[in-house]
Amino acid sequence: MTTYRDRAEAGRMLADRLTALIGEPDVVVLGLVRGGVSVAQVVAERLGAPLDVLVVRKLGMPWAPEVAFGALGPGGVRVLNDVVASQLGPDEIAEVQHQEQAELDRREQHYRAGRPPLDLTGRTAVIVDDGLATGATARAAVQVARHIGARRVVVAVPVGSQEACEMLAAEADELICAQRPPAFGAVGSYYDDFHEVSDDEVLAALTATA
Repeated sequence: MTTYRDRAEAGRMLADRLTALIGEPDVVVLGLVRGGVSVAQVVAERLGAPLDVLVVRKLGMPWAPEVAFGALGPGGVRVLNDVVASQLGPDEIAEVQHQEQAELDRREQHYRAGRPPLDLTGRTAVIVDDGLATGATARAAVQVARHIGARRVVVAVPVGSQEACEMLAAEADELICAQRPPAFGAVGSYYDDFHEVSDDEVLAALTATA
């Protein structure tokens, strides 16, 4: 098992596995906010592809927020897992959605900062995060990317649990996962430096690759 020095090193190792995409037209690298953006910046620079952010908010069960019944994405996209959502009444769904929509709107407004809405029509979307624990957010991101037009969706992560990787391999067109430790634990345990990425760092990454 390899421990990454920081997200930038993880991005360099991940980029080595994505070199087949260098020179491919219509590739866009999407960092999942916020930790995934620092990894995605390095990947985008290596591939010579544009970097953008995909703001996704997981809709979690009121009594178990880690269990997703759906997700929200930009442009009013809502994806529901009908089997899980059926356990909730309309008012419960509406309350969770209201809270998460407010946070999504705040982040979209902040990160896009006057840039046009994300349009993935006909693009190959490379969704990058700093790791997959449950995979719920990345799964939602794949669904959102398809809803906003992505022709092909690749998920790329430096490390992930076996269960999450299996789920994403079935959901995405391609999954690149550099490490799949059998006893996973937490994403942060695979990094020496796993500080919480700030809004300022996200904006700096987007500016640097603009």
